Amino acid sequence: MEKSYMIGVMAIQGAVEEHMNSVRAVGHRSKEIRVPEDMNDVDGIILPGGESTAMAIVGEKRGLFPELKRWVAEGRPIWGTCAGMILLSNHAVKQKEGGQALLGGLDVQVCRNFFGSQLYSDALDIKMEIEDALLSNDSSDPIRGVFIRAPAILTAGEGVEVIASLEAKPHVSATAEVLKVVASSDGKIEMTADGKVRVIVAVQQGNILATAFHPELTPDLRWHQKFVAMVDSFKKQNESA
Repeated sequence: MEKSYMIGVMAIQGAVEEHMNSVRAVGHRSKEIRVPEDMNDVDGIILPGGESTAMAIVGEKRGLFPELKRWVAEGRPIWGTCAGMILLSNHAVKQKEGGQALLGGLDVQVCRNFFGSQLYSDALDIKMEIEDALLSNDSSDPIRGVFIRAPAILTAGEGVEVIASLEAKPHVSATAEVLKVVASSDGKIEMTADGKVRVIVAVQQGNILATAFHPELTPDLRWHQKFVAMVDSFKKQNESA
């Protein structure tokens, strides 16, 4: 990859600096996005973790949400981690009373805080559902994800590529909502005898990438490399159009 791209990280909450450092570690530039004008010179955008409802409120007040919605509608590269994945989803269950604003664009149904509160945060093995050269693991070690108050995708539309999944038991606070989705899934989602379900934790739909976990909190740079590769592909397609 010859070009150096500018990747903007929405700086409302979350591991902003960690994402920026990871982008720089794979050979590209990064900057904070706090107001709409900060988006003018970026090639891709990362929505970090945090508290999705608070991020939505602040994003609306700063005028970022209309511009981010336009960005998504134009099919430009964007990656949401944890709360960022919630914001990109078309549907979210277990929302706070009164709901919350979503950017949308990702045809998934996500469950907020599927894994529970911060006390239940953990590093978990994830199962890769596709072969991806950028995400391949040369060793026999499983790929692990850091889940912090993490959401999980319960269902995904036909146009969504499922990258990774895992089997987990929903936190007691999310069980009732998960059971409703399981009951209405016509057998597409199954719950084991010990209450576990296979949930989706990484997807791609067009130029939208979403992960329920936090690659920026690990030394593993493959997810940032994958996102920059998406940016590179988008830029080259537009240059040849």
